Amino acid sequence: MNMQELKNKIIEIGKLLWDKGLVTAFNGNISVRVDANTVLITATGVCLGYLSLQDLVLVNTSGEVIGNGKASSEKLMHTEIYKNLPQVQAVIHTHSTYTSAFFLTNERFIPKTFEAKFYLGEVKSIEQYTPAVTDTAPVIKELLTNNIIVLRNHGVVAVGQDLFHAFVLIQELEEQLKMQALAALYSKNSVRQPGDMFNKEQKKNVSPSTLPTNEGFQLKATQRNPLTPLKKFKLFSKDQIEEIVRLVNSDEQMQELGKKTAMNMDLAVCLQETGAVHSFKFVNGYITKTGDDAQAEFLITANESIWRAVFNREIDPFVATTQKKMSLRGDFARISKWYAPCSRIFQLWTRVPVE
Repeated sequence: MNMQELKNKIIEIGKLLWDKGLVTAFNGNISVRVDANTVLITATGVCLGYLSLQDLVLVNTSGEVIGNGKASSEKLMHTEIYKNLPQVQAVIHTHSTYTSAFFLTNERFIPKTFEAKFYLGEVKSIEQYTPAVTDTAPVIKELLTNNIIVLRNHGVVAVGQDLFHAFVLIQELEEQLKMQALAALYSKNSVRQPGDMFNKEQKKNVSPSTLPTNEGFQLKATQRNPLTPLKKFKLFSKDQIEEIVRLVNSDEQMQELGKKTAMNMDLAVCLQETGAVHSFKFVNGYITKTGDDAQAEFLITANESIWRAVFNREIDPFVATTQKKMSLRGDFARISKWYAPCSRIFQLWTRVPVE
């Protein structure tokens, strides 16, 4: 995009945030990457719902204004994100009501609906002690594994490949927390209706997390003695691949899920830096063959840092895929029917951590 198009996009997203109630008064700020060393950011003290071209300021990644204007008080956070995360093209910071309220008393949020789990993952928070972010290191660290984080007592920060993808994350988190608040109210204030299957005593114990589920597809936590050290492997070494196969093929839960869902597919993983591919052929959830088939039906590609985060339990592969930290070649709708066994596979992957 040229400069005029980038400015128009910021104005458009600012209005959208305002219309959806995600920003109020003069809070929040928006920026986009112009090039490797330049950022376009909203000015300080502006209303995001009524931005004009004069409210947008050009700065370099050192925070120095290019031309005229006074950049947002959060310019340090924005520019440090761009300097340290080269894949990020847009940053949005808001003080969304339900999100801010929830994180006043909570340190993290795990969505309950499937779609939100894919897009948001586990949303973590960072304690904030100043009106504007002055210590950006914790922000950068958390954004390595999730495109959305919360600054406690302050607001939410989302990044993405463009402004709309960052906006969607902020909107999704706000809606999920509205849903959770309503669910808590329904659970607390529910009264018995004609034909209700629960008696009053049972009602006391009903919450969204205890409603009936598909029992056969519950994913049990991996049982392990926490005092037993895990061996660490070289990333995608022969030993690691062999251990992955051994764990998958000896896991009773995996075999049960594989048979129930008829998990018959070819899945391959690729290391972005080298192009090395490792493929697995599944028959009813059982790995019958490994190789280097780059034409496998499903191919997951990521750089070394992301693969390390996956195997070391720092990021969920589903979330990494929807947030574009990993790329998936293949029909997502088709692989989603194997969500349960794939989730189990990813759980087992965390038992083969890398050096």
